[in-house]
Amino acid sequence: MFLVNSIKTFGNYLILMGRVMSRPQRWRIFFRQMMREIYQLGVDSIPIVLLISFFIGAVICIQMKLNVESPWMPKMVVGYATREILLLEFSSSIMCLILAGKVGSNITSEIGAMRVTQQIDALEIMGVNSANFLIMPKIAALMAMIPILVIFSIAAGIAGAFAIGKFTGIMTPQDLIVGLQYEFNQWYIWCSVIKAIFFAFVITSVASFYGYNVKGGSIEVGKASTDAVVSCSALILFSDMILTQLLMQ
Repeated sequence: MFLVNSIKTFGNYLILMGRVMSRPQRWRIFFRQMMREIYQLGVDSIPIVLLISFFIGAVICIQMKLNVESPWMPKMVVGYATREILLLEFSSSIMCLILAGKVGSNITSEIGAMRVTQQIDALEIMGVNSANFLIMPKIAALMAMIPILVIFSIAAGIAGAFAIGKFTGIMTPQDLIVGLQYEFNQWYIWCSVIKAIFFAFVITSVASFYGYNVKGGSIEVGKASTDAVVSCSALILFSDMILTQLLMQ
C-alpha cells in the first residue's frame, strides 16, 4: 500500500512539474514575481545562513583542535579539516537542510493558504496556468540565489574559525591559514554549488507540490508544511549521497 501511494504521489509530482515548466504567459510578470521571491526566499535567508555558519565554523575548529591534537600531528590539520568539512558538506547539504525548514515551510504555507482560500481556483477560472504562475518564480529565485548563499556560508564558517582561534588562543591565525591553503582544490567549491542548486530545486518543487495539493482547511496546511519539510530533508540526504558519489569520482 505504501509503495502504491508513493508511486501515485511521484506521478502527481511529475504532472505538476510538467505544468510548472511550461513557458510563462507574460515574461514581465514572471521576472517581477521572481525578483520578489529572490528577496523573500534568498535575501531574507542570508542572516540565518551567516549566523549558523559562523558558529558551526567555530565549533568545527574547536572539535578538530581537541580531537586531533597530538605532537605527531601538524598544526595546520585543524584548518585543513575545517575547510574540507565546510566545502564538502556543511555549506551545501547541511545548509540546505536548514533552508528546507525555513524556506520549505514558508512556501507550503503560502501556496496552501491560497489553495484553501480558493485563490488558485480563481486563477484557473481566469485561464492562468496557476502552477507556472505561482511555483516557477520560486524555483528560479532560489536556484539563482543558492550559489550566493553557499559562498556566504563558506566565508562565515571560515570567519568563525578565525574568530575562535584568535579570541581563545587554541591556535594561531597563521596555522589556520596554512591549513586552509594546503592542497586546496577549487573543484570542491563547484561541487558544493552544484549540489546546492539541485537541493534548491528539491526544496522549492517539493514544498510547492505539498502546498498546491492541500485539501481541507488551516489544519491541513500545517500538516502539509510538516510533511514537506520531512520529505525535502529525506530527499536532500538521499540525493546528497548520489551526487557526492558522482561529483567526487
